[in-house]
Amino acid sequence: MPTLPDSAPGMQASAIPKANGSVPLDDYESPISPDQRKRIVVVGLGMVGVAFIEKLLKLDAKRREYNITVIGEEPHYAYNRVGLTSYFQHREVENLYLNPRDWVTIPLTTHDQLLNLNKYGKFSEQALTYQLGTIVTSINKEEKTVTTSKDEVMAYDILVLATGSDALLPKHTPGHDAKGVFVYRTIEDLQGLIAFAETVPDTIGAVVGGGLLGLEAANAMMDLQRFKSVKLIERNRWVLSRQLDQDAGSLVIELVRKLGLDVMLSKRVGKIETDDNNAVKAVVFEDGERMECSCIMFAIGIKARDELARAAGLTCAARGGGIVVNPDLSTSDKNIFAIGECASWENQTFGLIAPGIEMAEVLSFNLTQAKSHAFRKFKRPDLSTKLKLLGVEVASFGDFFADRDGPKEVPGRAHGKINGAKKEDKLDSITNGASPPAVKALTYKDPFQAVYKKYLFTPDGKYLLGGMMIGDTKDYIKLVPIVKGSKPIEVPPAQFIIGAGKEGDDDGTDLTDDTQICSCHNVTKGDVCAVIKDETCKSIGDVKSCTKAGTGCGGCMPLVQSIFNKQMADMGQEVSNHLCPHFKHARVDLYNIISVKQLKDFPSVMKEAGTNPDSLGCEACKPAIGSILASLFNQHVMTSPLHTLQDTNDRFLANIQRNGTFSVIPRVSGGEITPDKLIVIGEVAKKYNLYTKITGGQRIDMFGAKKYDLPAIWKELIDGGMESGHAYAKSLRTVKSCVGTTWCRFGIGDSVGMAVRLEERYKSIRSPHKIKGGVSGCVRECAEAQSKDFGLIATEKGFNIFVGGNGGSKPRHSELLAKDVPPDDVVPILDRYLMFYIRTADKLQRTARWMEALPGGIAYLRDVILNDKLGIVADLEKQMVELVGTFFCEWTQVLNDPKLMAKFSQFANTDEKLPTMEDIKERDQTRPTYWAKDPCKFDFKNHKWTSVSWQPMLESSYFAEANKHPGGMSAALKRGDTMLAIFKVKDKLYCTQQMCPHKRSFVLSDGLLGESNDDGEHKLWVSCPNHKRNFVLHGESAGSCSNDSELSVATFAVEERDDGWIYVKLPPVEELDAVLGTGKWMVRANEAEDPFEKLDRKMGAMGRKSYKPLQEGMRKEVVAGGAGGAGGIDW
Repeated sequence: MPTLPDSAPGMQASAIPKANGSVPLDDYESPISPDQRKRIVVVGLGMVGVAFIEKLLKLDAKRREYNITVIGEEPHYAYNRVGLTSYFQHREVENLYLNPRDWVTIPLTTHDQLLNLNKYGKFSEQALTYQLGTIVTSINKEEKTVTTSKDEVMAYDILVLATGSDALLPKHTPGHDAKGVFVYRTIEDLQGLIAFAETVPDTIGAVVGGGLLGLEAANAMMDLQRFKSVKLIERNRWVLSRQLDQDAGSLVIELVRKLGLDVMLSKRVGKIETDDNNAVKAVVFEDGERMECSCIMFAIGIKARDELARAAGLTCAARGGGIVVNPDLSTSDKNIFAIGECASWENQTFGLIAPGIEMAEVLSFNLTQAKSHAFRKFKRPDLSTKLKLLGVEVASFGDFFADRDGPKEVPGRAHGKINGAKKEDKLDSITNGASPPAVKALTYKDPFQAVYKKYLFTPDGKYLLGGMMIGDTKDYIKLVPIVKGSKPIEVPPAQFIIGAGKEGDDDGTDLTDDTQICSCHNVTKGDVCAVIKDETCKSIGDVKSCTKAGTGCGGCMPLVQSIFNKQMADMGQEVSNHLCPHFKHARVDLYNIISVKQLKDFPSVMKEAGTNPDSLGCEACKPAIGSILASLFNQHVMTSPLHTLQDTNDRFLANIQRNGTFSVIPRVSGGEITPDKLIVIGEVAKKYNLYTKITGGQRIDMFGAKKYDLPAIWKELIDGGMESGHAYAKSLRTVKSCVGTTWCRFGIGDSVGMAVRLEERYKSIRSPHKIKGGVSGCVRECAEAQSKDFGLIATEKGFNIFVGGNGGSKPRHSELLAKDVPPDDVVPILDRYLMFYIRTADKLQRTARWMEALPGGIAYLRDVILNDKLGIVADLEKQMVELVGTFFCEWTQVLNDPKLMAKFSQFANTDEKLPTMEDIKERDQTRPTYWAKDPCKFDFKNHKWTSVSWQPMLESSYFAEANKHPGGMSAALKRGDTMLAIFKVKDKLYCTQQMCPHKRSFVLSDGLLGESNDDGEHKLWVSCPNHKRNFVLHGESAGSCSNDSELSVATFAVEERDDGWIYVKLPPVEELDAVLGTGKWMVRANEAEDPFEKLDRKMGAMGRKSYKPLQEGMRKEVVAGGAGGAGGIDW
């Protein structure tokens, strides 16, 4: 079960996908048939034994590789031995059971019930059988069988020994077998003590041992209220000497004495005096002192139960006992494992429950999950403890005796500093004195409040190593993860005790008015606030139009939105998150409306939820509705009802670049690619003269593809075994990975395998914004998973899942959603998370901003995703499975559809081609020159032509299916050297120049059409796909730019005639070209300033090497193999 930072409840998992993203893992790795399942026999039904069974059943729920038989010596089901003291209050054994009595027979049927803690069920086909009150008497390693006290022989494939330990009884002490001598270990021990106490009322009871168990036993004796007094006998100078130093232990003594417990220190029991009935009469200490008592309970430690293993010939520890185990918990027999208190790891046995549970996790993980993950090793366990003993809060954590014994491990960079200091100080010790301590302690002691704290740090104060606390332990839960994470602390050590002052709110609204918030247009915060305060702008769209903030790269929009919201709230105005003026709904509301009513095209959505049922919409709502439709139904975005809703990238399944060409990015799942596919990419790039670059997402971008070449390029890539990378879509881009256990010697998780599976699962799924993932094979984090929308970091127990991170203009570090998630359970969690995001995010809202806006943030998200607070996780998983099942390669479908193929010509009226921007050679590749510094401010709108006449430009049949496109249709035309754009919307035709004057890009025919009725005036416009400059298409304002008054375009009358042609009223070709010719306006190489000219000149003056392209002769040699090479690549 994945654990959470704040010990939140676990999650319920569901089916995990096959690597191709369309088939659940249940089908990919189907359950093993009953006759092929391996038999696991578990000896011991204690806390560790049952923990192993629980974890194995969970992790094996999908594959069903094992049948389990557990044999318990006691007549009880597994019970909470740590909570034995509570038995004195309720006297009910079942109250201690870790699982209900009918745990193995509950007729549960659902997968979620199977995986829900303490609610396992349907143990069909002998998944789990058990025997109580049965002792395993022998093991036959050769035959792989065990024999029980009932003379039953059981075969096993894997044997797990969880035999626990016995309480130590000093058999060398005279009187150890007297009546009234007890140990504190089992329910039977407590029942015996209760019965005996009734026979000796108002006498003295004694507990020998001042450790955790001794204090618990003393508390139990006091709770019986049968003894006149209870004495605690401890041989050391303070209690809890294994957890606390003398100061802390002495404070505990002071506190428990106030509660009525008499503590005797530095005392060792010499013998036990008995009467004629062999009943306890007194204790005589080694110093000769005698103390009367009627009952003695020994709590002096435990001894590992290894007798069964020794008899079978398994290697056991000579000193201290215990079955010797390897890091994978195997014994000297590879088919036999030992876990819990019976196991000896590096000559240590552990009496705490936590190390045993850790062993259970390691073994169950290795038996089930190691096929897709590195084998886990049992490592030095965390012995942190937090208890309430006789009403006293006591805690110790981390390396709590590092100041006394020296640090066991030193984290990070501090390791070298400490070791280096020791060596240097040893050499100089004669003159400089003793070496400094490897640890520094920060101590706080308040005798009035009975509080003691000691925290241990590395000498530089950068790392917390451990500590202890008495009285006030509320910070325990925060400090333990800091120590376990071995991460540098970012505050002075003193703040761990005295606390830190409240920091200011790091919000963009606290910026000064002269702070630049939009670098593209040099807009300050004051500019934005001013247009809001004077009520010029009442929506975020108005702010963009008035100030131009957010109309460049768009990276400043989250900050602009934040300032807008704050300013409107300060003015007492309601802040609307409506999609746009056409919909008085937020995206989440529209998503639900479309989903519930199953609306599958834009007109249906507009009629059902729009402000004007016949509206065309705009460049804001069209892509948002298109995205919702794709997220719900995943239809091809180029089909008739959906095509004109898409931004240019989705419209042509490729990212438009600044010279009007497109990029081509095939999928490289997880960054893993074969040499053959690399060659295919190289051949395509070379053939079509494409600029190539490795991306930060671990794939290869090819730039400069002309629209009319896109189908041919993709045909060669698909024939080479590749598919669309969906880099053009608001969908999953990549899942970045390091090599993990595939190659790296430090890897502990198969990061490549997991990344490939995740990318294959979620590819093509449309979402409110792009999604990026990452998987790192260890905490070195080479895949930068914590800066992604979702990221995984392998741990020894599985993967930590992080969510809500992103880079960009406002980077955000992701937050931990769940810890130590087994590989099998990763996908259900991500399914829920991503589907919840798709359902509830605002338009164009990254997961980072979405999480910031969630009420309760990450805690709320954990409740929804892991704890099913809203009761929707089953629906989220189901919806994701359905969506994943609809996957198809969009480019493959295009290549098989002649109508879709026809959309990729440069011009609709000719096969001729025109370049749109001058290219330059740079570092052996071709790229477009830089954009011109200033926009074209020529007044195209009001230019007067000397004469115009009607010219047939396009056959009417081109727009035959215009009515199937609710967003309108468009075409690019060529006349002479001029490019024109023609649009058909609601049976009306419009024509403009093709060039957007903002950046002199010839792209208007690829823009989205929109309309509005502001102040009663109907406006129809085309929005440039590059930077959303909106040009009016009709009326007196035709040709003007509604959000940039300095820009305009030429418009022309257009009509459809009965002869089957569309005519445009144009000037003569020579005059048209003189004003609008492509050769006149295309950006030239000498127009823009080289940004590196000064730097290159400076580096040359400093004698630094600058880039030099390969000489032609050398290039030929390299391609041919050259310099003795064999063959080379045949391009």
